[in-house]
Amino acid sequence: MTLNLTDITLTYPDGDTRLTALDDITLEVPKGSLTAVVGPSGSGKSSLLAVAATLITPDRGTVTIDGTPTTGMSRGELTTLRRHTIGIVFQQPNLIASLTAAEQLQVMARIDGRSPARARPRAMELLDAVGLADQAARRPHQLSGGQRQRVNIARALMNDPTVLLVDEPTSALDHERGAAVIDLITRLTHERSTATILVTHDRAHLTAADRIAEVHDGRLREPAGSPHS
Repeated sequence: MTLNLTDITLTYPDGDTRLTALDDITLEVPKGSLTAVVGPSGSGKSSLLAVAATLITPDRGTVTIDGTPTTGMSRGELTTLRRHTIGIVFQQPNLIASLTAAEQLQVMARIDGRSPARARPRAMELLDAVGLADQAARRPHQLSGGQRQRVNIARALMNDPTVLLVDEPTSALDHERGAAVIDLITRLTHERSTATILVTHDRAHLTAADRIAEVHDGRLREPAGSPHS
């Protein structure tokens, strides 16, 4: 298993008490598979993704990536782990307006202390993988919403992560473009053997998932009819 969340409990302060966001959640995501996480607003989906990304430390439980537990890691160690192991596709692409599609990816190399120029072949490879090799020189305002989201996905894969975490990638897209983005994420998951968690509100796209997990009031369950129910 590439990504394991084991007995995860997460609470937040709520006045004089604490609000439980995640309640004893265990989730295993094998490499090369896509797990879709669904549930109503406020159910804990975003909290689960943040814990999996090591952006939030749970009250209890363990996140294990590639066999390495993250418990006890320093902030710097977690930052390095994310940079080299975890790709995050945010709900909004948040592309840099002044950079071309290729440069959006190359800047990831600079963050990692590598030469952006030497990273260009990798950037072009990924743009080709998401069907945008011919758009490499275009800036965000010259791209459609679906194309910007594809750049977002390619950028998340720039450092060859083993874990891919995707947050509501179709929320700003129409059904057709949203379906194309989900198909792309599914294909790249299988081709690049990432352990992928996809948080989504759109149940129309769930047929692409290898597993469906439903979050309600911080608890995880597999709904009837899911591929592994």
